[in-house]
Amino acid sequence: MNGRISVPKPVNEPILPYGPQSPEKKALKEKIAELRSKQIEIPLYIGGKEIKTGKLADCRCPYDHGHLLGKYHKAGPKEVALAITAARQAKKEWAAMPWHARAAIFLKAADLLAGPWRDVLNAATMLCQSKNVFQAEIDSACELIDFYRFNPYFAEKIYEEQPMSVRGMWNYAEFRPLEGFVFAVTPFNFTSIAGNLPTAPAMMGNTVVWKPASSAVYTAHFLMQLWKAAGLPDGVINMVAGSGGEVGNPVLDSSELAGIHFTGSTGVFQGMWTTIGANIKKYKGYPRIVGETGGKDFVFAHPSADTDALAVALVRGAFEYQGQKCSAASRAYVPKSLWPKLKEKIGAQIESIKMGGPEDFTNFFNAVIDRPAYESIKAYVDYAKTGKKGKILWGGDCDDSKGYFIEPTVIEAADPKFKTMVEEIFGPVLTIYVYPDSKFEATLRLCDQTSPYALTGAIFANDRKAVLKASETLVNAAGNFYINDKPTGAVVGQQPFGGARASGTNDKAGSLLNLIRWVSPRSVKETFVPPIDYRYPFMAEK
Repeated sequence: MNGRISVPKPVNEPILPYGPQSPEKKALKEKIAELRSKQIEIPLYIGGKEIKTGKLADCRCPYDHGHLLGKYHKAGPKEVALAITAARQAKKEWAAMPWHARAAIFLKAADLLAGPWRDVLNAATMLCQSKNVFQAEIDSACELIDFYRFNPYFAEKIYEEQPMSVRGMWNYAEFRPLEGFVFAVTPFNFTSIAGNLPTAPAMMGNTVVWKPASSAVYTAHFLMQLWKAAGLPDGVINMVAGSGGEVGNPVLDSSELAGIHFTGSTGVFQGMWTTIGANIKKYKGYPRIVGETGGKDFVFAHPSADTDALAVALVRGAFEYQGQKCSAASRAYVPKSLWPKLKEKIGAQIESIKMGGPEDFTNFFNAVIDRPAYESIKAYVDYAKTGKKGKILWGGDCDDSKGYFIEPTVIEAADPKFKTMVEEIFGPVLTIYVYPDSKFEATLRLCDQTSPYALTGAIFANDRKAVLKASETLVNAAGNFYINDKPTGAVVGQQPFGGARASGTNDKAGSLLNLIRWVSPRSVKETFVPPIDYRYPFMAEK
């Protein structure tokens, strides 16, 4: 290639409004009806081949669990071995492909998704993951398009990072893909995460074995089709749906494992890390472990906070997508002086929330993902109903007769270490602790020490000294920290996302910091006129 190729400078994809009578609303409604009218059979995708095992599981609408969207084939150790072989066979040619040629595939995927595939992925996400149209649009369309435009740009920056050279030699760095394959494990809650975790390592020349969440295989199927339409070669990403043990155990047992790209629960991630540690001698290299896990995300209010902004941040932060975001506001600390006014505003907003299926665009609030999630969240709600140190202010009703519906629920806790203030719930439950105004700094320290997680958090204050004090005290409590804004809604290229402590490795999806984890640098030195005598000048005189 006789030319230096640059990736177009990316800009964030605009969010379509889907207003009344808009063309985008009409087109999306038609696609939802089309997909809902069909039942599809989803194979495994291994080396470009569609593999059917006969071990079938259902794909159902969470808000209408009587409706079957399709069935998917489950993988076992045999199919995992085939996927690892396919990844290994595709690796040489894929890694040798010029970086800009790999990038072009994902830039094309971005344009396909921004155009003819937008309705497909949005409709699938709404049907399969019970997201309202706005939550689907910012996820399965805009954020994923952003990943496919920004990541090539970040990759170029990595390849441009070169060492200095002095006279007589030329030094340069090669950013090689990892030796082996990468295992991508993705969650149900974001199609953009499902679309990014396998492709970020692939963009850097790696080949991937991908296990999507069982409750989101339906959407994963359409992602595989999108990548194929964009020109992704066979075997670069191999999709093996199935149970954690049936897929994960043989993957972690493979000597070819080079890395893990994970988003999911803290317990599963820690279990995988433990297994990798026990197996460390069998791997060709030390596997890269990149993970984003749980959160117990906070909103902290100072007496100077704007109660209108605070109320909206709590309602949106806690209840958008039914609180099923790693970043969702799950606990709040409110000063006593603000509580009466704030309580009135929160109550008015919650009472106006309309709940139902996402096919009705007037619904703000939808169902949780599946029965295990429903039962887990309901157990916390039931605990709050019987607890002596917490009381439910709004919500608390649960109904699984048609879909997995749990009302937006707000708990007031008298004890700052009340169970729902401490433990991750991953559902539409917000717990508020009202603190004495005079104990602002002491309560900041309490907030820092209450949870093992450190993903997102927010401070609301118009007093700049209070903002600085909160930022200082909570410096390690959140990898994404928000000032006068809700703790959700990170945008690729603007707020790189990730947390530390029990929330993960903080390798910041949506930035160069994540992509650099998927390469292994090699330093190369070429000497133009090498010495021809071993003796040095100091040896000429005694």
